[in-house]
Amino acid sequence: MDSSDAPPTPVTFQEKFAALRDAIQGVILGQQQVVEDLLIAALAQGHVLVEGAPGLGKTRLVRAFADATELHFGRIQFTPDLMPADVTGTTVFIEGPEGGRFEFQRGPVFTHVLLADEINRATPKTQSALLEAMQERAVTASGTRYALEEPFMVLATQNPLEMEGTYPLPEAQLDRFLFKVLINRPSPDTLRRILVTTTGPEPEPLAPIFRREELLELQTMLRAVPVADAGLEYVVRLVEATHAHPLVRLGASPRGAQAITLAAKGYALAAGRPNVELEDIRRSVPAALRHRLLLSFEAEVEGTDADAVVQDVIKTVDRGR
Repeated sequence: MDSSDAPPTPVTFQEKFAALRDAIQGVILGQQQVVEDLLIAALAQGHVLVEGAPGLGKTRLVRAFADATELHFGRIQFTPDLMPADVTGTTVFIEGPEGGRFEFQRGPVFTHVLLADEINRATPKTQSALLEAMQERAVTASGTRYALEEPFMVLATQNPLEMEGTYPLPEAQLDRFLFKVLINRPSPDTLRRILVTTTGPEPEPLAPIFRREELLELQTMLRAVPVADAGLEYVVRLVEATHAHPLVRLGASPRGAQAITLAAKGYALAAGRPNVELEDIRRSVPAALRHRLLLSFEAEVEGTDADAVVQDVIKTVDRGR
């Protein structure tokens, strides 16, 4: 049997993950944690909410991921006048020589990697149309269900600075994102490297690292990674601790526990290990839970954010072990 047709192992997963990460980091400078979190979410068949100021390379990041995996890339710029049909598609009447017929015209959601830019600028009705497609991985129009081709991943962005004219995503919809990733501004040294890279000759297009079929194989392999009972108990205690925290009005849902577990499997394989360790779980917690906690008024007064609460939850659970 050809080695290229051999089933993937933790070592091949680690090698392919590293090759994909390094290729994207050659395009997106100074954002290693963001790149790794994006790849883990993609391999865990999840969606990502990215929060960051404009001009930090969010579109470039998604396009680089799509190019490196031979996936189709789509982009929707969300605005207040965007309608659900502009996202999912619409049924139109087409006249022909043998009479007219109704035909479904697919919208931009029918792609592999979708960038939903500034998702909080669209109305709740339009947001719901996209989030339904994310959850069901299908679109229903005129009573007919149209499945989305796998892999399907949404990377939605929102600007934390501009709140006027926006419609914040409610907690129930935020819960559908596997990760919330924060993109920070680059350091002076990284900014200098960005200027050298982006203001010189046009760089060569990013070559594909592996095929779509290989990505699907890695997604299947991630699901098969075992988690010991002690690891599952640790995840349960972390999620339960979010509900008991004094600065939290509403803690993480079961989806939060699922997100932590799936991401931990990905981090384990990325390290070349066939099983999950507690450190993999700890690493998954911030991105998996920061958007799932509804903080109290006291937390807002004290200036405590979700990341600080998550770190406090981890320390509390670790002390009780």
